[in-house]
Amino acid sequence: MGVSRLDVFYRQLLLTKLFIGGWGKPEDLKRIFEFRKIIGDREKCKTLVPEDYPVYINKTEELADCHIHDGFFFSPLEHLVPGILPPEAVKARFQFIVPKRWQKNRPVCIQLAGTGDHFFWRRRTLMARPMVKEAGMGSLLLENPYYILLLRSCLKNVSDLFVMGGALILESTVLLRWLEREGYWPLGMTGISMGGYMASLAVTNWPKPIPLIPCLSWSTASSVFTTGVLSKAVNWRQLEKQYAVNSVYEEEIINLLEYCRVNSWRICWHEVFNNLALNDWMAGSFLAGETGVSDELRSQKQVKWMKLIVVVRETGLGWGLMMRPGVCLFTPTPPVPVDTGLIIVVQAKEDAYVPRTGVLSLQEIWPGCEVRYLSGGHISAYLFKQNFFRQAIYDAFNRFSLKYPNLH
Repeated sequence: MGVSRLDVFYRQLLLTKLFIGGWGKPEDLKRIFEFRKIIGDREKCKTLVPEDYPVYINKTEELADCHIHDGFFFSPLEHLVPGILPPEAVKARFQFIVPKRWQKNRPVCIQLAGTGDHFFWRRRTLMARPMVKEAGMGSLLLENPYYILLLRSCLKNVSDLFVMGGALILESTVLLRWLEREGYWPLGMTGISMGGYMASLAVTNWPKPIPLIPCLSWSTASSVFTTGVLSKAVNWRQLEKQYAVNSVYEEEIINLLEYCRVNSWRICWHEVFNNLALNDWMAGSFLAGETGVSDELRSQKQVKWMKLIVVVRETGLGWGLMMRPGVCLFTPTPPVPVDTGLIIVVQAKEDAYVPRTGVLSLQEIWPGCEVRYLSGGHISAYLFKQNFFRQAIYDAFNRFSLKYPNLH
């Protein structure tokens, strides 16, 4: 299957760049890498967020068919890893769309934001309001800590991905527990693109069966940043420069990546050559102008180049690598959602943003999940096929209600 020309063309129109600041502060990476040892364990994660964690509603708007509540709470990540979040993201904000009339039960689906999805307008207009009309279903839209309107518009550092994942896992837990306390049922999670990855991570840490509907996402996003069309937006030269100059990235962070006792160099060596264009660029960059150097020095530089490529691939999504067995993981045994039969994945056949070649499928990682394929690519599915996303949500919630009628 080829890739969507629309995906390629659309990416060429955008001028935004990723990771313009490089890897991020080494001390921040160390702290968040250490913390993932805890948050990657479902049992340990149970105690990180109190059952009665405070959530506040500060504004309510009444529309013809629903109420829209604006709310906030303080991100648990700020308490657990102080100072790691951007100051403007310490207060987590959400919008809660509640139908005036419920059709059956009081179902609510938490929707996480995709890449660049600032504020709530897109999700409210394209997903939440139609879900009220079609199914009498409520939606809770959580703001992404790195897509806050008028404050932060992109991922500046690779470390931002790790912080984003940790924050959204904990913040989703806060909201699921709050919705349970308020009597809403059943509860589920969804997201499109990056939102789908983050929703998947949050559900792997939830200790109960729950519907999960990741749309336009897959088992890992390392390929998104290294082989997909988004790879052209990554500031490779800045990443290379920092890695070459600061030995912390090689000596310390690689050790942390291997804390699970998996030798990522041995396992990933064959993956180094998956993206020849990226590898050739890095090789040329490291070895440019190196004529006349000794074979020993050249060999050392080649090894360093190889390690950089593996680090880039390993940190492709940061938290998302939890879902990918066999490669440097958050935990030696990555968590699987409690009931994979409640997972419906919606993917585009010609997605140029989320390449599926060379990575494990979600069916291999989560046996029992369902994958639905749409014709076309990432952009066309997002623009014209959100009704398929909503139908998958309704189907997953119906499965849950039939299988667990008394689980509330």
